[in-house]
Amino acid sequence: MEHKIVIGSITYALKAKDILNGNGYKAHIERKTSEYKNGCGYAVKFDGDVIRAKEILLNSNVKIIKTI
Repeated sequence: MEHKIVIGSITYALKAKDILNGNGYKAHIERKTSEYKNGCGYAVKFDGDVIRAKEILLNSNVKIIKTI
């Protein structure tokens, strides 16, 4: 199942993508769509366990705005 995590800045979106890729996810950055309006306009898109992904990002000090 595809998930999107909205991140507060492009810098952290890039960091989140790298962290998730390093933990076995295949993550990509996506520009803002009508699904989310908060944050810088970027989300990290990936397939897999969203709960584990959020935990990994939060433990890496990446602020999550919203999960879609």
